[in-house]
Amino acid sequence: MFENAPGFRVLGEASNGVEAVALAARLDPDVILMDLRMPGGNGVQAITELTRRAARARILVLTTYDTDSDTLPAIEAGATGYLLKDAPRDELFTAVRAAADGRTVLSPAVASRLVSAVRTPGNEPLSAREREVLALVAKGTSNREIARVLFISEATVKTHLTHLYAKLGVNDRAAAVAVAYDRGILG
Repeated sequence: MFENAPGFRVLGEASNGVEAVALAARLDPDVILMDLRMPGGNGVQAITELTRRAARARILVLTTYDTDSDTLPAIEAGATGYLLKDAPRDELFTAVRAAADGRTVLSPAVASRLVSAVRTPGNEPLSAREREVLALVAKGTSNREIARVLFISEATVKTHLTHLYAKLGVNDRAAAVAVAYDRGILG
């Protein structure tokens, strides 16, 4: 679609996150369209690596996934914007141009959810580490095992649990998992 549109030049295409990072280093594009779920390294890992390497390219996520557990990690990793694959063609072209100019681009659904999260008391976004702890809790993992898996102390696990309970407005592990599924924090 972009190859036939005036004002765009497609430099390359990658089939996974690892390949995307390598191509970006070699081709130095202005904008990278990044999916989130791919074989051989996901999009958030690729965005994180591109950010770590201080890649010049703006990264625009283009995916079908729009839950908080998908959008927040991508944005925290360094994505300039987040669009859904059902975006109309003209909206996509406009978004790529805006990203190239350094402007943030969010699909209306993602923008609405982020605004609601900010405005709703007790609905603070979870940190990346809190989401990791919560995902392990959802699998039935004990605090001791979570500490071992994440290379942190049990006291730190308990601190993360206290913070995420407050952010989710709950008092225990089961309620935290239930609310996280309801809000789309856990897939």
